Amino acid sequence: MKDYQFEVCANSVESCIAAQAGGADRVELCAGIPEGGTTPSYGDILIAREALQQTKLHIIVRPRGGDFLYSSTEQRIMLKDIENARRLGADGVVFGCLTAEGDVDIPLMEQLMEASQGMSVTFHRAFDVCRNPQKAIEDIIALGCNRILTSGQQPTAERGIPLLKELQQQASDRIILLAGCGVNETNIAHIARETGIREFHFSARENIESSMLYHNSAVSMGGTVHIDEYTHTITTAERVKRTIGALKASPLAPPP
Repeated sequence: MKDYQFEVCANSVESCIAAQAGGADRVELCAGIPEGGTTPSYGDILIAREALQQTKLHIIVRPRGGDFLYSSTEQRIMLKDIENARRLGADGVVFGCLTAEGDVDIPLMEQLMEASQGMSVTFHRAFDVCRNPQKAIEDIIALGCNRILTSGQQPTAERGIPLLKELQQQASDRIILLAGCGVNETNIAHIARETGIREFHFSARENIESSMLYHNSAVSMGGTVHIDEYTHTITTAERVKRTIGALKASPLAPPP
């Protein structure tokens, strides 16, 4: 029986370090978390790679928030970002592309896959907005991706359990399903038990108050979208440990 694998969605180098301290097997480094994750900076990748000695580092390659239909300029950016991730020592990259009709964009994915040779590839939650997940999983397998990150086309993986279970059966041993979105210490064992999935993606973040003494709450850097500028979220090692421990302590866990 294979061991479980745990991937932490890290929004900063500090979160990467906490993920490693908490026992994560892998980190997906992202910027732009409120947009669902965008490509992190050169500096973020470089310093994260230096910090992660026991933990694999995967980099999301997503030039913007919003849909997954990319312009020719955005496609060029993605290819350069994959090249950059490789040069900086990333173990894997995370991306996904769709056509206007909601299918996997096979020609673009083939280009990105070629650029990613030698690195692990996860097809990200673009999968959750494709029109036919059963067909999409076959396309993604044929492309040679290693994993699919998915919530079962629902707002959370827990709500997506019915489709996750079906997809896990369809995938068999041909590709790894990575269950993510809303996974935490209270539901990870339930999701594992109901779906048979053995890899999990979670953030384990907590709110941290700013150290700023002076606050100007009248101004938001997001313009008309109000974001609390004096609170930020960060992964904590303690919450990573709790989430991993919740599954390992369940009757589903393999013997040591």
